[in-house]
Amino acid sequence: MTGMRATIDFIQQKFDEFNRQIFNGVLPAIPIKLSNAKTFQGQLAFKIRRLKNGGVERYDYTLRVSTRYDLPLAEVEDTIIHEMIHYYIFFKQLPDDSVHGSIFRSMMNDINNRHGRHITISHKSTPEQREAAVDPRPRLHVVALLTMADGREGVKVLPRVRQKVAAYRDGVLASNEVKSVEFYLCDDPFFNRYPVSAALRLHFLPRATALRHLATARPLSDF
Repeated sequence: MTGMRATIDFIQQKFDEFNRQIFNGVLPAIPIKLSNAKTFQGQLAFKIRRLKNGGVERYDYTLRVSTRYDLPLAEVEDTIIHEMIHYYIFFKQLPDDSVHGSIFRSMMNDINNRHGRHITISHKSTPEQREAAVDPRPRLHVVALLTMADGREGVKVLPRVRQKVAAYRDGVLASNEVKSVEFYLCDDPFFNRYPVSAALRLHFLPRATALRHLATARPLSDF
């Protein structure tokens, strides 16, 4: 089945269409943004503020749709409707019992039955989709290879900035949870799947797997 990548104009058109057809036109327009996210296909973002009565108010809604993957038209449409259900529940202040609770599920099932849709509870990207979206081009990265005190192993892809690498090294070695850390300069496309940041976290990965992709990398000891 031929896939597509949504545009803002397309999403806006579908939002207006589904608002009329499914939600009786009650949903106010909201900003629409495209994302390059690997982990979700659609997301309703919003801010929360506490009220004096102890409740919460959601506001400043934004509809985000990932264009990282080529998806069938119907799946993109179902993703938009999925997020519009969330928007409707929040906008109407309906007391659902969880994020995908009984009200959400009831609305989802009703829409599927009445409109021939195939909306599901989760529309996160699959491992196969995330793997297919990895950039295959060689890119030069600083890769940290870590061994934790409890025996777990992992990697971290860092900015190629001396100060940030040094700060990451000092930060992880100050933790009792980290046993050791090594740094490599590497252009293996395998590491393109990981986000580049200097945050003090890692992605768990067996050392043997990491070392296979670091076979031609240059160890870094002075930065």
